[in-house]
Amino acid sequence: MLSNALVLLLGLVLLIAGGDVLVRGAVRIAERLRLSPMLIGLTVVGMGTSMPELAASLQASLVGSPGIALGNIVGSNIANSLLILGAAALIAPIAVNPRTLWRDGGVGLLAALALAAAGATVGLSREAGLAFLVAMAAYIFYAYRQERLGASHSAAYDRGVAADQVDRDLVAQDHPRGRLSVALLLFGAGLALIVAGGALLVNAAVGIAETLGVSDTVIGLTIVAVGTSLPELVTSAVAAWRKQGDIALGNVLGSNIYNILFIGGVTGAIAPTQVPAGIMAFDIWALVAVSLVVMLFAFSGRRLSRREGGLLVVAYGGYVAYTAGLF
Repeated sequence: MLSNALVLLLGLVLLIAGGDVLVRGAVRIAERLRLSPMLIGLTVVGMGTSMPELAASLQASLVGSPGIALGNIVGSNIANSLLILGAAALIAPIAVNPRTLWRDGGVGLLAALALAAAGATVGLSREAGLAFLVAMAAYIFYAYRQERLGASHSAAYDRGVAADQVDRDLVAQDHPRGRLSVALLLFGAGLALIVAGGALLVNAAVGIAETLGVSDTVIGLTIVAVGTSLPELVTSAVAAWRKQGDIALGNVLGSNIYNILFIGGVTGAIAPTQVPAGIMAFDIWALVAVSLVVMLFAFSGRRLSRREGGLLVVAYGGYVAYTAGLF
């Protein structure tokens, strides 16, 4: 048990470090290609910061552990909406733009319902995965147009800004920086770390589930989901500390969209799998309910207060306890 826990921890460290290195390399490659900073933020940074979750879900699906693959996606979104957003609100109350909330929160809610519909019919099939990726591309295109038109910032944009605040090296400059060979080396090293970390994490998670006598779904929904969501926790906490609650909220909403449409899409397209019955019976509907509650909390009074943040964190503790079978 202890050895599996240490291996799982090592896997998480490699995933998070690999994701950071990969994004650094990818941003520098994008700069060499003279992509606009806005497009880099929406695509390279947004998708790059999702790599830990993607590696865990994809490798779990490839080795036949749908509980970890889907549990990571659903569990990460529940952790984002309850634990991470709640913690950010405890640091500083979050002012809310209702239009942004209903737009991006609505997209996240529709994505959750689409995942539920896929699970109830064809599962996370290749067709469903490709449909999710098309929806992801459409959302990024819409977000890009919103930014170009000078409209209110999208959650995808805020997700890139939140990551930038944690690592200033992600800021695109007006001119290419550094050698392309160095950028490619960083990208390759990051990818290797992510692949290795994902393999260690999935194998250790399966081992822990067997040792504890619980399903791998439980481990995916809790330990794996929280572990791969640590970057979002850090970025949202930093934004809240800087009194940038809109960015903290946008980071969470954007992460929820990327998790289902991008991670779920790639996983389904490459390694189709079924949605476990346990997740279909409870967790995915818990995600839908949580998405609605967060939107209502934030819409009431146009802010997410410390009290409401505390309630979200307590609710997450209750969810984990229920999922682990403690009551």
